[in-house]
Amino acid sequence: MMLQKTYIETVRQHLLDYAAKRREVIKTTGDALHHAKRAIFALQRDDRDEAQAKLKDVEAIFKTLNQTYKKNPLVLAEGSYAAALEEYVEAKLLYGFLTTGKIGPIRELPVPDESYVAGLCDVPGELYRYAIKSATERDYAMAKKCAEMASEIIGELIEFNLTSYLRTKFDQAKQALHKLEQVVYEVSLRD
Repeated sequence: MMLQKTYIETVRQHLLDYAAKRREVIKTTGDALHHAKRAIFALQRDDRDEAQAKLKDVEAIFKTLNQTYKKNPLVLAEGSYAAALEEYVEAKLLYGFLTTGKIGPIRELPVPDESYVAGLCDVPGELYRYAIKSATERDYAMAKKCAEMASEIIGELIEFNLTSYLRTKFDQAKQALHKLEQVVYEVSLRD
């Protein structure tokens, strides 16, 4: 019996090539994740210009990745890609709420439904943080708007049959809504 070493070498090369591409995707999506987190941080400080710039950075990174690996989409199934995309969705939706009062579709990048829902589930947590800041600054109307948006998000998501990872994210969103309702209640006592 003879092992076909040329075939084994081909398999080895494919795996090494994939590993190199995977490392590059992990590094690049790490940058995208960082920019998305910075966008959220900027929004929490009301620095919308910085947030918009960071969102554009993330969009450029994803457009490059999607173009570079369109013939090798398996690389884009890496967890780091999904994590960065979810963080981008969260930042983009929060930006939409704070600039227009609305949350809707994301048109700048292709976003799978699961990534959109995961990012949407994270928004109530950021709304809670923003409401605390607003209440501290005595902007009670904004704190109330944050609670109303979080309630609307939960009201829609409750109609989904979310399981596993998305269910966990949804449960966290419900907890954030509960905290937000507490903030609004406490503010109403002082008003």
